[in-house]
Amino acid sequence: MANHRKVGVPTLRSLSKRQWIRICVVIAAIALVVTGCLVTRSYYMKTTASPKPTVTAYSATDKNAEAASRGNAREQLGGDTASIKVVINGASQTVLGTNFTDVKSVLDDADITLEPDDTVSPSLTTKVDESTTITINRAGAVIENVDKDIAYNTIRKEDPNLAQGSEKVQTEGKNGVLEVTNLVQRSGNKVISSNELTSYVKTAPVDKVVLVGTKAPAKQPAATTSGSSNSGSNSGSSSNNSGNSGASSIGTTTPIGEMQQWAHDYLLSNGYTEADFTATVYIISHESGWSVNATNPSSGAYGLPQALPGSKMVSAGADWATNYQTQLKWFWQYCAERYGSIQGAYAYWLANHCY
Repeated sequence: MANHRKVGVPTLRSLSKRQWIRICVVIAAIALVVTGCLVTRSYYMKTTASPKPTVTAYSATDKNAEAASRGNAREQLGGDTASIKVVINGASQTVLGTNFTDVKSVLDDADITLEPDDTVSPSLTTKVDESTTITINRAGAVIENVDKDIAYNTIRKEDPNLAQGSEKVQTEGKNGVLEVTNLVQRSGNKVISSNELTSYVKTAPVDKVVLVGTKAPAKQPAATTSGSSNSGSNSGSSSNNSGNSGASSIGTTTPIGEMQQWAHDYLLSNGYTEADFTATVYIISHESGWSVNATNPSSGAYGLPQALPGSKMVSAGADWATNYQTQLKWFWQYCAERYGSIQGAYAYWLANHCY
């Protein structure tokens, strides 16, 4: 006879404690698997994403340069450093900083003071990023480019092929050219204000090189046949070496101006050599033309050593923006850390036209 009783269906209340534990374990295992998949997917999405472009340094002596001109220590600006373009009456400059929030913060960092009649686009409260271009139109102001001389130095090099006490000019000196872009306001023919926006070495100076003889006078040979023979042999040898007139030394540079005189005295009083000073003068003359506030119009590199960004020099002193001594101390430290010595940086500059 068939059993027509209703089969019992388990309910949540009817589950035993052991069954509840098993259910919780299964749910927890499923949750762990799902979480692991999500974390792994997020990781691979981050690691395969294309890297963001970084701002690098460009040659301080070429405002249109395309190749990086600094070593790794000065190339990448760091994740928090932003580069904002500011155009004033058609002249552009690059402002570098780490705390930009809006247009006003950029102008404050660049020490750009707005006049009552100035117009600014976008507005001062507009948020900024590296795609932002700030345009300022200043009534009654014009952009003027001025060329300034970069004085050449005189370098004296010892030459063993020149008679002792004699000198010979190997290279004639020639001044370089520093192009300075100024924003000038006039009232009639009178200049009311002139603010330097950018400057760069348009033409590097050519130093005057003077060879100084160190060859001792030859001794008079004895009046014998063998002596005459030796004399002729020595004379021929001297003649063969006379073509090699370039001195092997980097030379001794005569300082000109207050900055170079201080640099010379500081280096020699701190264990450096005349050659270190010669290397310093060469690099700084080619990088900034000895202009403390030299600003590259393309990269924003700043100061005597064209540090990028200029604020790096704060490690040598809070007055890095205006004090040539602070800038030079930072430069020498950078040369030591990056190239092992000032002359090491000089050798690299000669080979690559940058450092």
